Amino acid sequence: MAAPKKGRRPTGAQGRPGRALAIILIAMVALTAGMFLTKQTTPRLGIDLAGGTSITLKAKSEPGKPDAINPTNMNTAVGIIERRVNGLGVTEAEVQTQGKDHIIVNIPKGMNEQQAREQVGTTAQLYFRPVLAFTSGEPAAPNASPSASPSGSPSASPSGSGAPKAQDGKKASPSATPSSSATSQGRALSEALKAPGSPTPSPSASESKKADDSKATPSATPSPDAAASALQAKFAALDCTDEKQRATAAQGVKPEEPMVACGQRGDTWGKWVLGPAAVNGQDVDDAKGQIDQQSGQWIVTMQFTDKGADKFAKITGDLAAKQSPQNQFAIVLDGQVISDPSVSQALTGGNAQISGGFTQQSAQDLGNMLSYGALPLSFQEDSVTTVTAALGGEQLKAGLIAGAIGLLLVVIYLLVYYRGLAFIAIVSLLVSAILTYTIMALLGKGIGFALNLPAVCGAIVAIGITADSFIVYFERIRDEIREGRTLRPAVERAWPRARRTILVSDFVSFLAAAVLFIVTVGKVQGFAFTLGLTTLLDVVVVFLFTKPVMTLLARTKFFSSGHPWSGLDPKRLGAKPPLRRSRRTGSGTVSAPVDAKEA
Repeated sequence: MAAPKKGRRPTGAQGRPGRALAIILIAMVALTAGMFLTKQTTPRLGIDLAGGTSITLKAKSEPGKPDAINPTNMNTAVGIIERRVNGLGVTEAEVQTQGKDHIIVNIPKGMNEQQAREQVGTTAQLYFRPVLAFTSGEPAAPNASPSASPSGSPSASPSGSGAPKAQDGKKASPSATPSSSATSQGRALSEALKAPGSPTPSPSASESKKADDSKATPSATPSPDAAASALQAKFAALDCTDEKQRATAAQGVKPEEPMVACGQRGDTWGKWVLGPAAVNGQDVDDAKGQIDQQSGQWIVTMQFTDKGADKFAKITGDLAAKQSPQNQFAIVLDGQVISDPSVSQALTGGNAQISGGFTQQSAQDLGNMLSYGALPLSFQEDSVTTVTAALGGEQLKAGLIAGAIGLLLVVIYLLVYYRGLAFIAIVSLLVSAILTYTIMALLGKGIGFALNLPAVCGAIVAIGITADSFIVYFERIRDEIREGRTLRPAVERAWPRARRTILVSDFVSFLAAAVLFIVTVGKVQGFAFTLGLTTLLDVVVVFLFTKPVMTLLARTKFFSSGHPWSGLDPKRLGAKPPLRRSRRTGSGTVSAPVDAKEA
């Protein structure tokens, strides 16, 4: 009798199903452990399910720009506000136009709504202005240290350089406060306004005439420049602890004019006299808060456009030669100082970093404002309302009931039609549900993914996609049994054809989800994202769980013997009898049943 040929693996080989099951088991344990370690045991819900805040912004008409409120500028503003909110991790936030001059921003509950509201509502142009004078306002907490906030102590240096940086609080010391004498304050301010890089306002004709008339009258002390005197008077009268005064301090000031402004340093308010804008927000190409690898401290890195790099190099070169506080530049957003770092050298090359006293939150906030602060329009908060989740909760309840009914019908159908095979399908669905739930919970913490009502619908639709993959494989196995094969070779022979069908089907579903995610916005993206995620998990579950489990169960007597309740009964499936062929031994002939395809 001829020996079997070597070098070719038998087609009935079972592979190593235990290895695949171990991989998916490890993945499930790791995801579950990560969910509990991060204390994110439930998916984050979207605004339609959990409620949140809805902010309505109205575009303001700018003097001399009657046509500024147009669809192009409104759409640009929507994109910038959306990126700014997303910088906080609120990827489920909805930003869209309403009418000709309104933008609606919906922020889900569970995020730092006040922080997001401050960044969304602060939508004016961003400017870098040189500091001419500074003094502390009335402190909210008298004993608060200025170094408690980054805005009082940071210094600017070339990005990645080893240049020495100011110690916390040094640049915000009381020595930077203007003299208590009004006359000396006016003289210092007048000199600052006349310094190089700070254009001196031209006196009007009436002011020139008054000056000529005053030549005949000797003065005991020289009077400061009229513009500086008026600015000094406004600076002295400004109370930055008054919200109304803070809101109106910068009204009507043009970028090329000096100004007074307020800003908060920790628990203390301060006020500044600032020179004309040297750099605007559109000159900032990118900015972000990050950890300095050398010092281990949080810093803010900035990258400027080519045009902005030249402007920034010039202003920092001028400031580096001056004494505190005039060696500082203020970052002004919506007329309020958000940071005032000092410089000790000209910052060339288009890159710079701000360091000193930052926390992770404050560094990331400042990076977001620098990156997304410049808007083509000015906005004001028209209304802020709280959205309840009552309606969404009812819809979610109805959707979950419908999904449970559909899942129950699928399970009943599997039990009636596939009997024992239904056990494999149900456990596979359970594994898919665990993977989907844990990943969604972790994505809420990791990338800010929020589960909205359409996303829940996507997960329910995925039940049918996953069940369809099992049915394709089961039917291929049953087809092989109908051809007269036993179960173990039928399981392996059915897999290649079922695998191709499953991959093609899932590829089409994933492609549809990807296109839908790219071309849509808002809640529809939640449906597309969930559909795409569950489609990928379907491939993982079928390859690493369903197929290996089917291979192992094919070795059991219950399934391999074709038990009537196994779902693989050859009689019930109408299987053909095994094929026969003749074998010759010696001079006689012996007939034996042989599975020709199995040989």
